[in-house]
Amino acid sequence: MSLDQDSPAVVHIIDDDESLRRALQRLFRSVDLETRMYEAAQDFLAAKDFDRPGCIVLDVRLPGVGGLEFQAQLSELGIDLPVIMVTGYGDVPMTVRAMKAGAVDFLPKPFRDQDMLDAVASAIERDRKRRNTQDQSATLAKRFATLSPREQEVMLMATAGMMNKQIAGKLGLSEVTVKIHRRAAMQKMNARTLADLVRMADKLRPKEN
Repeated sequence: MSLDQDSPAVVHIIDDDESLRRALQRLFRSVDLETRMYEAAQDFLAAKDFDRPGCIVLDVRLPGVGGLEFQAQLSELGIDLPVIMVTGYGDVPMTVRAMKAGAVDFLPKPFRDQDMLDAVASAIERDRKRRNTQDQSATLAKRFATLSPREQEVMLMATAGMMNKQIAGKLGLSEVTVKIHRRAAMQKMNARTLADLVRMADKLRPKEN
């Protein structure tokens, strides 16, 4: 279930070095950020604590599943929390792999506290925006589902630029009937203007690759 976007953010720290986990926890608590700590990647998955806004601070070198491999697993599992990679053995190819796989930042150890705080703040803001967009899309999809099949057809045609007369000819309806369906679609979608409806339809339509 989606939670309020104003919910406190959580920083998930995945690192097998307990002293570093504790140090990061103290750092994040100093700026009032909640933390969760895990020794291995699988511990994070077992916790199933993905619903709140936040990010993952992930060590590249982990026992069992490594950080880069785990980053790929997160994508496959549909877990979209932003990832900040940290490592004591970072090199350019590893950095490129991490960033291409979607990491929002890559910090070599030892890193400056402020660099870590800046990276985490940016990642959390990114996650909040993503969740807000998803919530808006889910709301639009629910509204669209309340439309009758004919109202959906009329809405999609109207927002694609077709005139009422064209829609009427395409569907074998009278223009008056098309106007009734269009008005009903706008009311159910909570659209004040056709421009509002067009923006909604754009978000509902699948994006072409």
